[in-house]
Amino acid sequence: MYLALQIILAITCLLLVLFVLLHKGKGGGLSSLFGGGMQSNLSGSTVVEKNLDRLTLITAIVWIATIILLGVFHAFGWN
Repeated sequence: MYLALQIILAITCLLLVLFVLLHKGKGGGLSSLFGGGMQSNLSGSTVVEKNLDRLTLITAIVWIATIILLGVFHAFGWN
């Protein structure tokens, strides 16, 4: 079980990085340094962006739950 949680943690880490990098820049900040600020705000939130937000949130929740479970396993010596 401990090994399975470690594998889930590694997969969710990679997915979380990928999903965050896929997000469109929302304005100022670092994304505007790379041309993200050049786009006009004519396009609103699309279905793809909303689904990407949901996937990112679900992946983050699984990631946090996995970290907590691994901490519990380590605290009680179940590994």
